[in-house]
Amino acid sequence: MKRLFLLVLLPSLVYGQNWKKHHKKAIVSLPAHVSYLASDKLQGRRAGSEGEKLAAAYMVNAFTTMGIKPAGTDGFLQSFRIDDGKMISPASFFEVNGKSLIPGTDFFPLGYSPDAKRTEALSSVAVSEKGLPWFIDLNEVYEMNRDNPHFDVDAWIRTTASTAASKGSTTLFLYDLSTREEMVYNGKDKSSRTEIPVVYIRRAAFNRVFPDKQSTYDYTFRIETTPAYRTGNNVIAYIDNKASTTVVIGAHYDHLGFGEDGNSMLRTGERLIHNGADDNASGTAGLLVLADLIRKEKLKQHNYLFIAFSAEELGLYGSKYFVENPTIDLGSVNFMINMDMIGRLNDSTRSLTIGGFGTSPVWSKVLTNGIRTPLSFKIDSSGTGPSDHTSFYRKDIPVLFFFTGIHSDYHKPTDDWEKINYEGQWEILKLIYQVLRHPDTKNKLPFTKTREQAMRSSARFSVSLGIMPDYTYSGNGVKVDGVSEGKPAQAAGIKVGDILVDLNGTSVSSVETYMQALSKFKKGETVSVTIRRGGEDIRFTITF
Repeated sequence: MKRLFLLVLLPSLVYGQNWKKHHKKAIVSLPAHVSYLASDKLQGRRAGSEGEKLAAAYMVNAFTTMGIKPAGTDGFLQSFRIDDGKMISPASFFEVNGKSLIPGTDFFPLGYSPDAKRTEALSSVAVSEKGLPWFIDLNEVYEMNRDNPHFDVDAWIRTTASTAASKGSTTLFLYDLSTREEMVYNGKDKSSRTEIPVVYIRRAAFNRVFPDKQSTYDYTFRIETTPAYRTGNNVIAYIDNKASTTVVIGAHYDHLGFGEDGNSMLRTGERLIHNGADDNASGTAGLLVLADLIRKEKLKQHNYLFIAFSAEELGLYGSKYFVENPTIDLGSVNFMINMDMIGRLNDSTRSLTIGGFGTSPVWSKVLTNGIRTPLSFKIDSSGTGPSDHTSFYRKDIPVLFFFTGIHSDYHKPTDDWEKINYEGQWEILKLIYQVLRHPDTKNKLPFTKTREQAMRSSARFSVSLGIMPDYTYSGNGVKVDGVSEGKPAQAAGIKVGDILVDLNGTSVSSVETYMQALSKFKKGETVSVTIRRGGEDIRFTITF
């Protein structure tokens, strides 16, 4: 990113008594909005949760009070389905010598286990033979590997399941008679399935139904998983000025809840509320204040669509759903403004990052001519990134992304409302308002494609394939949502909609396995890539 300092020669706003009133109200309403949205009552606003519903109701009430009309599919709301992995089907059961075990409570299949139904007679826990199930106490496995710092129990289980299958075993049953914390069901595991069922039996249930390892038992079981979903809601409001063009102003309002989706930066394992004051109650509060400001100032250059997106933290679900199912004519959208984490402006540097600068040649004119602000800018030209403006950029819509930066409380329970710089927030909103009323944004803006921003990941990369994954894809593999110009994927002929299933012999089941595989390669290496297109597997050879 390059740094651009604004030298203000011509003010575009007359800051008189009216703006002093706006300032006073904003400095009251911004902390009021953020403190509610980031309160423990909302339990972290996890997408699809009761806390998310409370946050949505709060915004619906705010827009209604302002007199701004709904523009969702059900009033202000636009609901959509969120992939939540797999759940254990109610049809699952397990009986041993007439004693029943409860699925999910007493036993569960591992995430990579195939569905199955079995009936076995005269099976012994102590015997591992062809045609019979194998029973393994994980406590013994851990003890044998206690001096191995690199021991991976999942890798060991998969290898053992493969060995058991090759020797004719029908099922691999796991249990743990130690006092360590027991395994838990992982319905979000997308890795390839084992050849035989792998079932974990909890300690208390195992002791109850298998009291004597040397005895034989008759059992019957059925394990079956089905797709699991939850529902998120975008909140959408509209000022209709009967204009030919519409400006979309957005911010995501969801956060991490208790960190159940594995996206917390907290490494202690504690179950704590992640209030998400900066991420992104700050942007959501800004959305409400800006909507009220536009209404009061009777800004009429365009129509104005205000969207509070849900499930951004899970992979831009809400914004992606909206652009695929718009509640207005998407062709009428002039540009999109996105606010994500605008609450931690540094009072010393007064520095703000603005992304999407390269998505229209008009932005350079707007941001350097007639803008009055004490802020300095770090400019990022890319129209993509880990926030909701990306979904609009992919529809060839110019975007601007406002962001005050990552900090030590990011994705942690310590991101609280008391740490927000509300005066800084107001300066950012004033800047956005000036962009909205600038003469150069009155007409339809031309769109320009930009470079793709790299994915965020804990893995380190020295190469890039040049694809943007579709994080909302729930199937096996990585669905391509975008292809960067001049990168290996484009040169090979990989297209949007392709599903990447193998990278140089490593099976790709999810975005995470793709990133792990990609991190192993270096510039100049030639590898094979297999994609699935229209039911057919196509193999490419690419050079990084």
